[in-house]
Amino acid sequence: KYIFNEPTIEYTVRELINSYIPKTKFEICDTIPQNEDYTYVNITTSANEFIYKIKISLDGKVKEISKSYHTLSKTFISNIVADIMKDLTGIELPWGILTGIRPAKMVRELMKSGEKEEKIYNTFINDYKVRPDKARMSIEVAKKETEIEKNINNNAISLYIGIPFCPTRCLYCSFTSQSIKFSNTLVEPYMEAMLKEIDYVSEYIRINNIPIETIYIGGGTPTALDENNLYILTNKIQNSFNIDNLKEYTVEAGRPDTITKDKLKILKNANVSRISINPQTMNQKTLDIIGRKHSPYDIIKSYEDATNVGFNHINMDLIAGLPNENISDFSHTLDMIKSIDPSSVTIHTLSVKHGSYLDMNYSMYTPSAAQTVDEMLTLGEKTLKNMNMHPYYMYRQKNMIGNLENIGYCKNGYECIYNIYIMDEIQSIISIGAGASTKIVNGDKIERVFNVKEVSEYIKRIDEMIERKKNLFQGVK
Repeated sequence: KYIFNEPTIEYTVRELINSYIPKTKFEICDTIPQNEDYTYVNITTSANEFIYKIKISLDGKVKEISKSYHTLSKTFISNIVADIMKDLTGIELPWGILTGIRPAKMVRELMKSGEKEEKIYNTFINDYKVRPDKARMSIEVAKKETEIEKNINNNAISLYIGIPFCPTRCLYCSFTSQSIKFSNTLVEPYMEAMLKEIDYVSEYIRINNIPIETIYIGGGTPTALDENNLYILTNKIQNSFNIDNLKEYTVEAGRPDTITKDKLKILKNANVSRISINPQTMNQKTLDIIGRKHSPYDIIKSYEDATNVGFNHINMDLIAGLPNENISDFSHTLDMIKSIDPSSVTIHTLSVKHGSYLDMNYSMYTPSAAQTVDEMLTLGEKTLKNMNMHPYYMYRQKNMIGNLENIGYCKNGYECIYNIYIMDEIQSIISIGAGASTKIVNGDKIERVFNVKEVSEYIKRIDEMIERKKNLFQGVK
């Protein structure tokens, strides 16, 4: 329950409380309720000052703080709420009062305004209550992103193509993806609709003479398509777009149970330069729990097949905080990854998404789970830096265990440019397929248009999806 007399701070306070108590549902009320949890915020003015009175009740414990400040400040009120929530829960969040998904972008903006590194570090710690190691990480990532941005073509775009099919649905998944086994009848009509959208986008790019810097085919699992459809897609891209000057061409091969030598050859012949083979974990017991129908050996074999075909830029994704995994399990996964020695690794903190099986059947939000995942990320950083990798991009999501982060590491020269562009929102990205989100960056302004998420709706409404893009492109000329 909540009672706020100042609507401009509602979102800030609610998001921060959600960081301490994930998936909290809020309901507006008129008076302080009896025998229920509540947040009360009252802001008044007196003698050119704002008087903040904040009172929070949680599990029968009540804490109240009153303070004055010379402006109406979201940062100031967030610090008061954080002090109260720390007292009530005993939790000290690693990212302090920051609830946004792009902390490194925040650092970069401060750098561009002329702030020195030491001052930014102190601001993160003192003003935003960010833990020192996270503040350092944000600065390290921001500096690498700034390096990459120096070479951006401001007239170019990136292209995203979404394949919403997987061999099975993972326990934690809430993405726009369907089991290809049970949705097989949708594959052909989806391909037809998607190719129609590619025709429109390629014509728009050709007429306007727009260069493409990166292409990213994601999902789902693009390699869930059979060899014929994968060839049709990659051949269509080659024939529809000028890819001679691409900096990067990524395909998520994700699941090793979808990878064959023939598919890898199709991708290599299509000039794909980067693929992902994503173990998530190298522990068989966990793979079984999360619904992955492959073994750690299959991951190793897929990696070897990819290198034999000629891929040298291979990313691997891991997830910290999977059900029933402890620090020893995660250490085993890292040891296996070290023996494989990929060019980049992304460590994701488990985010329990609404609608996933995990959300409905597991309780993941406990102080001990948060502590374990925090230790996993620390171990991951140490291990990957010992493998001569550095952090190069980072983002955060709602409902992450421990309110932590996802972070990508790579060897020098193996940064995923697309990941940086999309996270920092510094380049227009035209997206094709179900659930695709197109962003047109025009200076400080970003215009967006979305495709419908549900596959059958996308197929039925493909002409509407194209019309949405037409309206967007016309509006930003």
